[in-house]
Amino acid sequence: MSITTQDSVLIPSAEAAAERGPSQRGMEIATAVVLMAAGGIGMMDSLRIGAGWGTDGPQSGYFPFWLGAILALASLGNLVVALRDHRRGARGPRFATWGQLALVAQVFVPTAIYVAVIPLAGIYVSSAVLVAYFMRRFGEFRMVTSMLSGAAAALVSFVIFEIWFLVALPKGPLETALGY
Repeated sequence: MSITTQDSVLIPSAEAAAERGPSQRGMEIATAVVLMAAGGIGMMDSLRIGAGWGTDGPQSGYFPFWLGAILALASLGNLVVALRDHRRGARGPRFATWGQLALVAQVFVPTAIYVAVIPLAGIYVSSAVLVAYFMRRFGEFRMVTSMLSGAAAALVSFVIFEIWFLVALPKGPLETALGY
């Protein structure tokens, strides 16, 4: 609870502070800007490789160019709506509390590290570590169970993709040492 007068909060409570977080409107604006930039980057790269129509049909950047254009235009529309509502003074509902975003970060940060490590360690070793980490951290499994499950998941993925389907995925030093 907090101590309040008729119009203002004098001393915010711990619960009130925990309930703060970014507004939905702010997140809509940020998402629109990021997606508009991604669409623009896609369009520019498509122009670099050729986004026109060649003698034998569309060039390799033709469809990605138009997908980028659609993404950029849709994001621009979302940005205009969000800014228009923002100017009217509508802050909008809360997107999430900081506590909820911290819970999301507990999954997002290890996943981002996983993606960053794939070029160095390969997808199989990285995946084994990620599975073991999540089992240990969130599932509260024993360390041995987590490590064996991570290794089993990576081994099954390796057999399916590399041996059965012959799909080459990023490999690291371990796979190179084993001859793959």
